[in-house]
Amino acid sequence: MYDVVIVGGGPAGFTAAIYTARAKLKTLIIERAYFGGQMAITDQMENYPGFEAVSGMELANKMYGQATKFGAEVEMAEVVELDLYGDIKKVITREKTYEAKSVILAMGASPRKLGLPNEEKLVGAGISYCATCDGAFFRDKDVAVVGGGDTAAEDALYLARFCRKVYLIHRRDEMRATKILADLVVNTPKITPLWNSEVEEIIGENSLEAVKVRNNKTNEISKLDISGLFIAIGYIPNNELVKGKIDLNEWGYIKTDENMRTNIPGVFAAGDVREKTLRQVVTAASDGAIAAHSAEQYLTGREL
Repeated sequence: MYDVVIVGGGPAGFTAAIYTARAKLKTLIIERAYFGGQMAITDQMENYPGFEAVSGMELANKMYGQATKFGAEVEMAEVVELDLYGDIKKVITREKTYEAKSVILAMGASPRKLGLPNEEKLVGAGISYCATCDGAFFRDKDVAVVGGGDTAAEDALYLARFCRKVYLIHRRDEMRATKILADLVVNTPKITPLWNSEVEEIIGENSLEAVKVRNNKTNEISKLDISGLFIAIGYIPNNELVKGKIDLNEWGYIKTDENMRTNIPGVFAAGDVREKTLRQVVTAASDGAIAAHSAEQYLTGREL
């Protein structure tokens, strides 16, 4: 029996574990893919307090070490079912069932896809959702980034370090990214923005060869001969485990109050999976700390 089981090992989950473990609550983190979540595949972060620049993997390793130092247990497993009602919650993986007095949901979010034919087929053969993971494979080649937010801007700037040319394909006439990033993009010689443009077709049999791009103002179609397509058009909450069990907003994010409490007593949510205005590592960490504090208060109040 655990005091707290945390589903998800990203910055929200590990921050929560640091706080609950320090509070001498028996804590378990369960992660299905890799510790650190989206943070772990971020090349460099310059906006996390205390670091002028730090790689996501380095920060993930530090959080992992800190949580386990205080006594948090970690398991690499896929949660397949949650029983969240009642005083004792059940977190069920393919191998075993864990019982907990409280649960913190920190499953994060996954990259949104274009939904075009050939997209799934060519993932890993020219199509990627992570520039920092796969960008080095395209050294001295022409590539494209789809999107107009901070992630798309960061991906384009990263790829411009070693790719020959980077097209930035955005469906609007200006970027949604913060001004400092948008200015860097338009002033980087290797980056060519294609405004009011959308990917119409992905071309390639065994690997990506080209994409057809449509200008949504003129309907003109152009073809880009590229070796890599990096898709950065947002994320979808990883809410499969809680659909129909917990209150979600219209976009599928978990609803919480300011204390990270969901509509189910003893169940809290933190990080990218919950409804919020800013999804960053620092806000995920903040959510995790608040969720842990709320879980501790819940356990103390219920005297379970």
